[in-house]
Amino acid sequence: MAMYSHSKLSSFEQCKLRYKFRYIDKIKPEIEKSIEAHLGTAVHSALEWLYKQVQENKIPEIDDLLVTYTEEWQKEFSPGILIVKKHLTSQDYYNKGIKFLIDYYFTNKPFDENTLELEKRIFLNLTDQHKLQGYIDRLTYNLQTNEYEIHDYKTANSLPSQKKIDNDRQLALYSIAIKEIFGQEKKVSLIWHYLNFNQKIISKRTDQQLEQLKKDIIELINKIESTTEFPATNSILCNWCEFKTLCPEFQSHSSSPFS
Repeated sequence: MAMYSHSKLSSFEQCKLRYKFRYIDKIKPEIEKSIEAHLGTAVHSALEWLYKQVQENKIPEIDDLLVTYTEEWQKEFSPGILIVKKHLTSQDYYNKGIKFLIDYYFTNKPFDENTLELEKRIFLNLTDQHKLQGYIDRLTYNLQTNEYEIHDYKTANSLPSQKKIDNDRQLALYSIAIKEIFGQEKKVSLIWHYLNFNQKIISKRTDQQLEQLKKDIIELINKIESTTEFPATNSILCNWCEFKTLCPEFQSHSSSPFS
């Protein structure tokens, strides 16, 4: 059975050549990850630790959370990590994470949201031959509204509009899996925490929207599997691509605004 993920689908849409390098050729990239990805991983790990403590009926002090974040930051950090924005340093990104966590901690304390699971792995059967997998940052059950809540942490520098969030498919796909696990009649809220802005954005989907989304994803997968040519797409995202040294499009546009 072919396994897909939101990131795999998005990779194809953003740049077919990158998709080919990563998922078909399975080339090991020279650039393992960017500083933005490193920041996101460290912050996610710190918040996962926080809620594990809460599940054990302990509310850590803010200093304990920041110590955990620092340890997570240091685990995978290397001096050669990719920093595209040359006016910023790794210390600047580390400090961003400190601010994200301080803001989140004091906004959400005492964290009494009835958290059920952390980093929950979900599977969604799309067809007899295709399955989608993903990880939910945090799953809660709201006792006041009787709704499951899928929480996702974002460390991005931009805050999307409500319209864009209402069309985001990642958490919507995860909600299909949650309804399959707990019951199709269950209500599910999708909650994004934009840590850079200390804001959360909430969205919901109707059963009809979820059914259409599933059809759209199957159509996209059929398109992927019938594709025989994988041209590169030149965009601002090229700067963060782990395969740019292999990409003829990137090299030919080395003097463009995207380089």
